Amino acid sequence: MQFMVIGRDGTDPNAMLRRRAARDEHLALGERMRQAGTLLCAVALLDEFGQMNGSVYLVSFPSRSELEEWLQIEPYMVGGVWKDVQIQPAQLGSGFAHLAS
Repeated sequence: MQFMVIGRDGTDPNAMLRRRAARDEHLALGERMRQAGTLLCAVALLDEFGQMNGSVYLVSFPSRSELEEWLQIEPYMVGGVWKDVQIQPAQLGSGFAHLAS
């Protein structure tokens, strides 16, 4: 199953510090997921000043429970970076099928 995950960062004064602290681990896990075929696409959300304030992931997991297992170890979740997470079942368009292979 494919899902779109939108993680929005906290808005408190320490939000960017938490993001920076967890970023290397977040990127490393993302690369492992990409190699395993579970991460199809990822983008950083930006505020009006060009500062990162969230993420959008398009992921593929056999089930919603396996997606939830990933979130339990995702550094932005563990590190308190993402304060609001929305999960939506999704389907990659046929023109982008190469991302899922």
